[in-house]
Amino acid sequence: MGRRIARARLGSGQVGFGLVSEDASGAAHFVPIVGSLLDGRWDPAGPPVPLTEVELLCPVTPTKVVGIGTNYRAHAVEMGRPIPPVPKMFLMPATAVVGPGDAIAIPPGASRVDHEAELAVVIGRRASRVAVSEALDHVVGFTVANDVTARDFQKADKVFARAKGFDTFCPLGPWVAVDLDPSDLGVRALVDGKLRQEGRTSDLIFDLPTLVSFVSHVMTLLPGDVIATGTPSGVGPLRAGQVVRVEVEGIGAMENPVVDREDRLEALP
Repeated sequence: MGRRIARARLGSGQVGFGLVSEDASGAAHFVPIVGSLLDGRWDPAGPPVPLTEVELLCPVTPTKVVGIGTNYRAHAVEMGRPIPPVPKMFLMPATAVVGPGDAIAIPPGASRVDHEAELAVVIGRRASRVAVSEALDHVVGFTVANDVTARDFQKADKVFARAKGFDTFCPLGPWVAVDLDPSDLGVRALVDGKLRQEGRTSDLIFDLPTLVSFVSHVMTLLPGDVIATGTPSGVGPLRAGQVVRVEVEGIGAMENPVVDREDRLEALP
C-alpha cells in the first residue's frame, strides 16, 4: 500500500497532517509531517503516535465537491437510465462535508436516504481547461466518499441540490492515498456489516482523467476540491441506528453512524 496522508487531532488538541503507516506487528500509527497534504512537504516531524490515540478528521477542506451521476454501467441499468453521452455534473456544498466517524443526520421530511459508495479525486493543483493527458498531474490523491442522497427529494425536485446538499451528507476520509493507480479499484458499501454495494472503477463510463478534464473546462478546480466519481449498483436506504462502511481498495475504509437530526426527532410522533 502506498503513502496515506491523514488529518487528525492529537491528544494535545493540536490538528495536523501525518502519514499513516504500520509497524512490523501490523499496528497502525500516525506520523506527524512538516507540512500539509497540499504543499507536498511530507517529511516526518515527530515520533509516531498509535492511530487509536488520535481523532481522524476529514482529510480535506474543499471549496466545492463536484458529483458525477450515472457513471457506472451497472448503476445506470439499476436506475433505469441511459448511458450519458457526457459526464453528468452536480455540485455539493462544502458544508455537507464531514469526516470519518461523524454522524450522518437524516433530516425531517426525508422518507428514504440512501448510501452511495464512491472513489473521490482530490485536486492538488489549480486546474482550468486541462487536457485529458495532463489531468492526473493536477491530482494529489484519492479518498473514500459516501454521496448520501435523500432519494424522495431527488425524485420530487428532479435536481440534486436539496437531495444531496444537507449538512453531513458528504462524508470523506479516512485519509488521502497519494500513490495509487485508480483505474481498477474495488468499491464497496456495507451497512451493519452486510454487503450492499460492490463494483470496480474499471466499470466507470468516464474514467478519472476524462472527468478531471471535463470538469475543469466548466469550472476552475482549486487545491483541495473533490470530485466524487460516481457509485456502483446496490444503493440502498439508511435508517437511524445503523452504521455505514464504505471501502475503496488501496485506500481503506470509512465508517459513519446514522442518526435522526434533532428537528426530525421533534417531528416524529
